[in-house]
Amino acid sequence: MAILVTGGAGYIGSVTVERLRTKGEQVVVLDDLERGHRAALEADVPLYRGKIGDRELVARICREHNLESCIHFAALIEVGESVKDPAKYFENNVGHGIAFITELVQQGVRRIVFSSTAAVYGDPEEIPITEPSRKWPKNPYGWSKLFMERLLDSYGTAYGMKFAALRYFNAAGATEKCGEDHRPESHLIPNVLSAALGLQQAIRAFGNNYPTPDGTPIRDYIHVADLADAHILALDHLRRGGVSDFLNLGTGRGYSVLEVIQCARQITGREIPVVLEPPRPGDPARLIADPSRAKAMLGWEPRQSDLPSIIRSAWQWRLRHQQGYAAE
Repeated sequence: MAILVTGGAGYIGSVTVERLRTKGEQVVVLDDLERGHRAALEADVPLYRGKIGDRELVARICREHNLESCIHFAALIEVGESVKDPAKYFENNVGHGIAFITELVQQGVRRIVFSSTAAVYGDPEEIPITEPSRKWPKNPYGWSKLFMERLLDSYGTAYGMKFAALRYFNAAGATEKCGEDHRPESHLIPNVLSAALGLQQAIRAFGNNYPTPDGTPIRDYIHVADLADAHILALDHLRRGGVSDFLNLGTGRGYSVLEVIQCARQITGREIPVVLEPPRPGDPARLIADPSRAKAMLGWEPRQSDLPSIIRSAWQWRLRHQQGYAAE
Protein backbone atom coordinates (compact mmCIF):
# COMPACT_ATOMS: atom_id res chain seq x y z
CA MET A 1 0.00 0.00 0.00
CA ALA A 2 1.30 3.43 -0.93
CA ILE A 3 0.52 7.12 -0.50
CA LEU A 4 0.26 9.28 -3.62
CA VAL A 5 1.70 12.77 -3.14
CA THR A 6 0.72 15.10 -5.97
CA GLY A 7 3.03 18.07 -6.39
CA GLY A 8 5.55 16.06 -4.39
CA ALA A 9 8.51 17.70 -6.14
CA GLY A 10 7.34 21.14 -5.03
CA TYR A 11 8.18 23.06 -1.89
CA ILE A 12 5.82 21.69 0.76
CA GLY A 13 5.30 18.45 -1.14
CA SER A 14 8.98 17.52 -1.14
CA VAL A 15 9.31 18.16 2.59
CA THR A 16 6.23 16.00 3.20
CA VAL A 17 7.70 13.20 1.06
CA GLU A 18 10.94 13.47 3.03
CA ARG A 19 9.15 13.16 6.36
CA LEU A 20 6.82 10.38 5.20
CA ARG A 21 9.79 8.29 4.13
CA THR A 22 11.48 8.92 7.45
CA LYS A 23 8.42 7.27 9.01
CA GLY A 24 8.81 4.25 6.73
CA GLU A 25 5.84 5.04 4.48
CA GLN A 26 5.70 3.93 0.84
CA VAL A 27 5.37 7.06 -1.29
CA VAL A 28 4.77 7.68 -4.99
CA VAL A 29 4.84 11.18 -6.52
CA LEU A 30 2.86 12.70 -9.38
CA ASP A 31 4.25 16.04 -10.57
CA ASP A 32 4.46 17.73 -13.95
CA LEU A 33 7.77 19.38 -12.90
CA GLU A 34 6.74 22.68 -14.45
CA ARG A 35 7.27 24.32 -11.06
CA GLY A 36 8.66 21.44 -9.03
CA HIS A 37 12.20 20.06 -9.00
CA ARG A 38 13.35 16.48 -9.49
CA ALA A 39 16.37 17.32 -7.34
CA ALA A 40 14.05 17.93 -4.37
CA LEU A 41 13.34 14.19 -4.26
CA GLU A 42 15.61 11.29 -3.47
CA ALA A 43 16.54 9.32 -6.59
CA ASP A 44 14.64 6.21 -5.47
CA VAL A 45 11.29 7.97 -5.02
CA PRO A 46 8.90 6.74 -7.76
CA LEU A 47 8.00 9.80 -9.84
CA TYR A 48 5.37 10.01 -12.55
CA ARG A 49 5.68 13.14 -14.64
CA GLY A 50 2.30 14.36 -15.77
CA LYS A 51 -0.88 16.29 -15.05
CA ILE A 52 -3.28 15.37 -12.27
CA GLY A 53 -6.09 15.78 -14.82
CA ASP A 54 -4.73 12.87 -16.89
CA ARG A 55 -7.19 10.26 -15.67
CA GLU A 56 -5.52 7.38 -17.52
CA LEU A 57 -2.23 8.18 -15.81
CA VAL A 58 -3.89 8.47 -12.40
CA ALA A 59 -5.63 5.13 -12.92
CA ARG A 60 -2.32 3.51 -13.88
CA ILE A 61 -0.61 4.86 -10.76
CA CYS A 62 -3.44 3.50 -8.62
CA ARG A 63 -3.10 0.06 -10.19
CA GLU A 64 0.69 -0.11 -10.12
CA HIS A 65 1.09 1.05 -6.52
CA ASN A 66 -2.10 -0.11 -4.78
CA LEU A 67 -2.79 3.35 -3.39
CA GLU A 68 -4.50 3.65 -0.03
CA SER A 69 -4.56 7.45 0.28
CA CYS A 70 -3.45 10.74 -1.27
CA ILE A 71 -1.92 14.00 -0.11
CA HIS A 72 -2.83 16.53 -2.79
CA PHE A 73 -0.54 19.56 -3.19
CA ALA A 74 -0.49 19.97 -6.97
CA ALA A 75 -1.83 23.43 -7.83
CA LEU A 76 -0.82 26.82 -9.13
CA ILE A 77 -0.38 29.14 -6.14
CA GLU A 78 0.58 32.66 -7.26
CA VAL A 79 -2.03 35.21 -6.21
CA GLY A 80 -0.94 37.93 -8.65
CA GLU A 81 -0.77 35.51 -11.56
CA SER A 82 -4.27 34.25 -10.74
CA VAL A 83 -5.61 37.81 -10.97
CA LYS A 84 -3.94 38.35 -14.36
CA ASP A 85 -4.86 34.93 -15.78
CA PRO A 86 -7.82 33.44 -13.89
CA ALA A 87 -8.62 30.95 -16.67
CA LYS A 88 -5.27 29.27 -16.12
CA TYR A 89 -5.98 28.85 -12.41
CA PHE A 90 -9.53 27.57 -12.76
CA GLU A 91 -8.51 25.11 -15.48
CA ASN A 92 -5.50 23.79 -13.57
CA ASN A 93 -6.66 23.87 -9.96
CA VAL A 94 -10.36 23.18 -10.46
CA GLY A 95 -10.76 21.51 -13.87
CA HIS A 96 -7.84 19.14 -13.44
CA GLY A 97 -8.67 18.79 -9.76
CA ILE A 98 -12.20 17.57 -10.51
CA ALA A 99 -10.87 14.96 -12.95
CA PHE A 100 -8.26 13.86 -10.44
CA ILE A 101 -10.54 13.46 -7.41
CA THR A 102 -13.18 11.74 -9.53
CA GLU A 103 -10.63 9.21 -10.77
CA LEU A 104 -9.42 8.54 -7.23
CA VAL A 105 -13.01 7.76 -6.20
CA GLN A 106 -13.47 5.43 -9.16
CA GLN A 107 -10.24 3.64 -8.27
CA GLY A 108 -11.38 3.14 -4.68
CA VAL A 109 -9.10 5.70 -2.99
CA ARG A 110 -11.23 7.23 -0.25
CA ARG A 111 -8.78 9.20 1.91
CA ILE A 112 -7.32 12.54 0.86
CA VAL A 113 -5.45 15.31 2.63
CA PHE A 114 -5.94 18.49 0.63
CA SER A 115 -3.60 21.46 0.55
CA SER A 116 -5.92 24.43 0.94
CA THR A 117 -5.15 28.00 1.93
CA ALA A 118 -6.06 30.92 4.16
CA ALA A 119 -6.86 32.76 0.92
CA VAL A 120 -10.34 31.19 1.08
CA TYR A 121 -11.21 33.74 3.79
CA GLY A 122 -10.42 36.90 1.83
CA ASP A 123 -10.47 39.96 4.09
CA PRO A 124 -11.32 38.40 7.46
CA GLU A 125 -14.08 39.76 9.64
CA GLU A 126 -12.31 38.54 12.77
CA ILE A 127 -8.70 38.06 13.89
CA PRO A 128 -7.54 35.42 14.57
CA ILE A 129 -9.43 33.59 11.84
CA THR A 130 -11.46 30.53 12.83
CA GLU A 131 -12.65 27.83 10.43
CA PRO A 132 -16.33 28.94 10.44
CA SER A 133 -15.32 32.50 9.48
CA ARG A 134 -16.87 33.93 6.33
CA LYS A 135 -15.20 32.67 3.19
CA TRP A 136 -15.10 35.19 0.36
CA PRO A 137 -11.75 35.07 -1.47
CA LYS A 138 -10.22 38.21 -2.96
CA ASN A 139 -8.54 36.46 -5.88
CA PRO A 140 -9.06 33.56 -8.29
CA TYR A 141 -6.42 31.45 -6.52
CA GLY A 142 -8.45 31.55 -3.31
CA TRP A 143 -11.66 30.79 -5.18
CA SER A 144 -10.07 27.79 -6.89
CA LYS A 145 -9.16 26.32 -3.52
CA LEU A 146 -12.59 27.04 -2.05
CA PHE A 147 -14.27 25.35 -5.02
CA MET A 148 -12.16 22.24 -4.38
CA GLU A 149 -13.09 22.30 -0.70
CA ARG A 150 -16.78 22.27 -1.68
CA LEU A 151 -16.14 19.42 -4.09
CA LEU A 152 -14.49 17.34 -1.36
CA ASP A 153 -17.39 17.98 0.99
CA SER A 154 -19.89 16.95 -1.70
CA TYR A 155 -17.91 13.85 -2.62
CA GLY A 156 -17.75 12.92 1.04
CA THR A 157 -21.53 13.02 1.27
CA ALA A 158 -22.15 11.21 -2.03
CA TYR A 159 -19.26 8.77 -2.29
CA GLY A 160 -17.92 8.28 1.21
CA MET A 161 -14.63 10.11 0.63
CA LYS A 162 -12.88 11.11 3.86
CA PHE A 163 -10.82 14.26 3.71
CA ALA A 164 -8.87 16.84 5.69
CA ALA A 165 -8.64 20.24 4.01
CA LEU A 166 -5.74 22.10 5.59
CA ARG A 167 -5.96 25.87 5.27
CA TYR A 168 -2.45 27.00 5.90
CA PHE A 169 -1.21 30.47 6.18
CA ASN A 170 2.32 31.47 5.06
CA ALA A 171 4.64 28.52 4.54
CA ALA A 172 8.32 29.36 5.02
CA GLY A 173 11.64 27.92 6.16
CA ALA A 174 13.53 24.83 5.05
CA THR A 175 14.79 21.46 6.15
CA GLU A 176 18.41 20.40 5.66
CA LYS A 177 17.51 18.77 2.32
CA CYS A 178 14.58 20.75 0.95
CA GLY A 179 13.95 24.47 0.55
CA GLU A 180 11.86 27.02 -1.28
CA ASP A 181 12.67 27.54 -4.96
CA HIS A 182 9.76 28.90 -6.98
CA ARG A 183 10.28 30.24 -10.52
CA PRO A 184 9.32 33.07 -10.42
CA GLU A 185 9.53 33.63 -6.68
CA SER A 186 6.82 35.82 -5.17
CA HIS A 187 7.12 34.84 -1.51
CA LEU A 188 8.63 37.30 0.90
CA ILE A 189 11.25 35.35 2.86
CA PRO A 190 13.11 33.75 -0.10
CA ASN A 191 13.18 37.12 -1.85
CA VAL A 192 14.50 38.82 1.28
CA LEU A 193 17.27 36.23 1.45
CA SER A 194 18.06 36.65 -2.25
CA ALA A 195 18.56 40.35 -1.55
CA ALA A 196 20.80 39.46 1.40
CA LEU A 197 22.90 37.32 -0.94
CA GLY A 198 23.14 40.11 -3.49
CA LEU A 199 21.21 38.09 -6.08
CA GLN A 200 18.76 40.96 -6.40
CA GLN A 201 19.36 44.61 -5.70
CA ALA A 202 16.59 45.09 -3.15
CA ILE A 203 13.49 43.52 -1.69
CA ARG A 204 10.25 44.85 -3.17
CA ALA A 205 7.76 45.59 -0.41
CA PHE A 206 4.25 45.83 -1.81
CA GLY A 207 2.41 48.65 -0.10
CA ASN A 208 2.99 50.68 3.07
CA ASN A 209 -0.51 52.05 3.57
CA TYR A 210 -2.35 48.99 4.87
CA PRO A 211 -4.32 49.38 8.12
CA THR A 212 -1.54 47.80 10.20
CA PRO A 213 0.89 49.31 12.76
CA ASP A 214 3.72 49.90 10.24
CA GLY A 215 1.54 50.03 7.11
CA THR A 216 2.77 46.72 5.65
CA PRO A 217 0.75 43.49 5.45
CA ILE A 218 0.82 41.07 8.38
CA ARG A 219 1.01 37.30 7.89
CA ASP A 220 1.12 34.22 10.08
CA TYR A 221 4.31 32.35 9.12
CA ILE A 222 4.60 28.61 9.68
CA HIS A 223 7.66 26.40 9.21
CA VAL A 224 7.37 24.04 6.26
CA ALA A 225 8.37 21.07 8.44
CA ASP A 226 5.52 21.84 10.84
CA LEU A 227 3.17 21.98 7.84
CA ALA A 228 4.41 18.63 6.57
CA ASP A 229 3.89 17.07 9.99
CA ALA A 230 0.32 18.39 10.06
CA HIS A 231 -0.43 16.64 6.76
CA ILE A 232 0.93 13.37 8.10
CA LEU A 233 -1.06 13.71 11.33
CA ALA A 234 -4.18 14.49 9.29
CA LEU A 235 -3.65 11.34 7.24
CA ASP A 236 -3.21 9.28 10.42
CA HIS A 237 -6.44 10.84 11.71
CA LEU A 238 -8.31 9.68 8.61
CA ARG A 239 -6.74 6.22 8.79
CA ARG A 240 -8.10 5.85 12.32
CA GLY A 241 -11.58 6.59 11.02
CA GLY A 242 -11.57 10.25 12.01
CA VAL A 243 -14.16 12.62 10.63
CA SER A 244 -13.55 14.86 7.65
CA ASP A 245 -12.87 18.49 8.49
CA PHE A 246 -11.40 21.85 7.50
CA LEU A 247 -8.45 22.92 9.63
CA ASN A 248 -6.38 26.10 9.94
CA LEU A 249 -2.62 25.66 10.16
CA GLY A 250 -0.80 28.64 11.64
CA THR A 251 0.69 29.88 14.87
CA GLY A 252 -1.78 32.57 15.93
CA ARG A 253 1.01 35.16 15.69
CA GLY A 254 1.55 37.55 12.80
CA TYR A 255 4.55 39.52 11.52
CA SER A 256 4.57 42.45 9.14
CA VAL A 257 6.72 42.66 6.03
CA LEU A 258 9.05 45.14 7.73
CA GLU A 259 9.36 42.92 10.82
CA VAL A 260 10.38 39.98 8.62
CA ILE A 261 12.99 42.09 6.84
CA GLN A 262 14.44 43.34 10.14
CA CYS A 263 14.64 39.78 11.52
CA ALA A 264 16.43 38.68 8.33
CA ARG A 265 18.93 41.51 8.71
CA GLN A 266 19.74 40.35 12.22
CA ILE A 267 20.15 36.69 11.25
CA THR A 268 22.14 37.23 8.04
CA GLY A 269 24.18 40.15 9.32
CA ARG A 270 23.65 41.86 5.98
CA GLU A 271 22.00 45.03 4.78
CA ILE A 272 18.81 44.33 2.87
CA PRO A 273 17.68 47.34 0.81
CA VAL A 274 13.92 47.86 0.50
CA VAL A 275 11.98 49.42 -2.37
CA LEU A 276 8.34 50.24 -1.70
CA GLU A 277 5.91 49.50 -4.50
CA PRO A 278 2.11 49.71 -4.84
CA PRO A 279 0.04 47.02 -3.13
CA ARG A 280 -0.55 43.82 -5.10
CA PRO A 281 -4.12 43.21 -6.30
CA GLY A 282 -5.94 40.72 -4.09
CA ASP A 283 -3.68 40.96 -1.03
CA PRO A 284 -5.55 41.18 2.32
CA ALA A 285 -4.00 43.40 5.00
CA ARG A 286 -3.85 40.84 7.80
CA LEU A 287 -4.10 37.04 7.94
CA ILE A 288 -3.60 35.34 11.30
CA ALA A 289 -4.86 31.87 12.14
CA ASP A 290 -6.65 30.39 15.08
CA PRO A 291 -5.08 26.90 14.92
CA SER A 292 -6.84 25.50 18.00
CA ARG A 293 -9.02 23.02 16.06
CA ALA A 294 -6.01 21.40 14.38
CA LYS A 295 -4.21 21.20 17.70
CA ALA A 296 -7.17 19.54 19.41
CA MET A 297 -8.09 17.15 16.59
CA LEU A 298 -4.63 16.14 15.40
CA GLY A 299 -2.48 16.71 18.48
CA TRP A 300 -0.41 19.02 16.31
CA GLU A 301 1.95 21.71 17.54
CA PRO A 302 4.00 24.09 15.34
CA ARG A 303 7.33 23.42 17.05
CA GLN A 304 9.70 25.22 14.65
CA SER A 305 7.57 28.18 13.63
CA ASP A 306 9.00 31.12 15.56
CA LEU A 307 10.18 33.70 13.03
CA PRO A 308 13.93 33.53 13.83
CA SER A 309 13.93 29.71 13.45
CA ILE A 310 12.07 29.95 10.15
CA ILE A 311 14.43 32.54 8.69
CA ARG A 312 17.54 30.85 10.05
CA SER A 313 16.61 27.51 8.46
CA ALA A 314 15.80 29.18 5.13
CA TRP A 315 19.08 31.13 5.23
CA GLN A 316 21.16 28.03 5.91
CA TRP A 317 19.51 26.25 2.98
CA ARG A 318 20.05 29.22 0.67
CA LEU A 319 23.73 29.45 1.63
CA ARG A 320 24.10 25.83 0.44
CA HIS A 321 21.87 26.33 -2.64
CA GLN A 322 22.41 29.90 -3.78
CA GLN A 323 20.89 29.11 -7.17
CA GLY A 324 18.18 26.93 -5.68
CA TYR A 325 17.93 23.53 -7.34
CA ALA A 326 19.20 24.93 -10.65
CA ALA A 327 22.65 23.35 -10.44
CA GLU A 328 21.44 19.97 -9.18
